[in-house]
Amino acid sequence: MAFCQTAASAESLAENLCIGDSMKVINFFESDRQEHWLKEIAKCDWGAGVFLHELLSKGTFFDAVGEGSRVLLLTDGDELISFCTYAQKDDIQPTCLTPWMGFVYTFPQHRGHRFAGLLFAEIERLAKLEHVAKVYISTNHVGLYEKYGCEYFTQMNDMDGEASRVYVKRIE
Repeated sequence: MAFCQTAASAESLAENLCIGDSMKVINFFESDRQEHWLKEIAKCDWGAGVFLHELLSKGTFFDAVGEGSRVLLLTDGDELISFCTYAQKDDIQPTCLTPWMGFVYTFPQHRGHRFAGLLFAEIERLAKLEHVAKVYISTNHVGLYEKYGCEYFTQMNDMDGEASRVYVKRIE
């Protein structure tokens, strides 16, 4: 797999990360095809993905996760492979921990190839640009995010009062 980075403009914080000829990471909010990507996100069978679709459809995404937050999409042509958010807030609230990787999802037919790692690489790139030293992720998975350099940090309750593992990704 070949990797390349191309800048859309000097002001753009969401540069495209290209993988091969047609795969790339894009920022949903910088796309001129938001309706198409919403339809793709709607194909997600995971409750949190359904919630993300609802937030985007109703225009309440920034109210929920903070201004300046992003939805990153790993695409292959017109197909959505994987998505996640890079946001000021996630499901652990209230907390002073920020920013968060969240809503991480890879469609079943694309699992096992570590495609989420391409999204995490883009988050790490953005975090470096913003001089962020740590990014957090809330999950109940054990052994998944460690593959991407995340370390167990602590356990906290999510907005539903349920225990969740919080990991930290140190940005170097």
